[in-house]
Amino acid sequence: MRYLVPLLCGLLFTTGIASAEIKLGYVDLQRALMEVEDGKKAKQQLETMKTTRQKKLDASQNELRDMQKSLEAQQAFMQEDVKRQKQQEFAQKLQQLQATYVNLQKELAAEEAKLTKGIYDRMGRILNTIGKKNSYTMILEKSQSSVLWAPRHLDLTNDLIRRYNAGEGKK
Repeated sequence: MRYLVPLLCGLLFTTGIASAEIKLGYVDLQRALMEVEDGKKAKQQLETMKTTRQKKLDASQNELRDMQKSLEAQQAFMQEDVKRQKQQEFAQKLQQLQATYVNLQKELAAEEAKLTKGIYDRMGRILNTIGKKNSYTMILEKSQSSVLWAPRHLDLTNDLIRRYNAGEGKK
């Protein structure tokens, strides 16, 4: 990815487009997502979902911790078969907790993808309009194309946010 911009520019110059004006722009989609109203709402929904799920995980962890302390305190007085049974119960609960954690992470990732897809699609329509209207040769995504530095006037992020919040790009 780090060599994408120089490669693309090199291709533009060698394919004859160099005789035409090359106009580049870039946008920081992550920043735009965090600053548009729909992005703020999506982030709040995800935080609420995460907090709710985290409380359940914390309760399960505390229960497991208590079970472990009890097992450690009583194991000297337990018969071998009872001790083995308690250790198996503990191992099963630990495994269940780990599986629950993995499932919750997947749920959060799926929900994030669902909530942001529409926002990114709409941003894409807005950027398409900006690109065509202003005759951009290319609009790059700042983090994905490894734009390490570019003049501020090429940054279209504020324009994207303003247009999005103004209602542009809706189907």
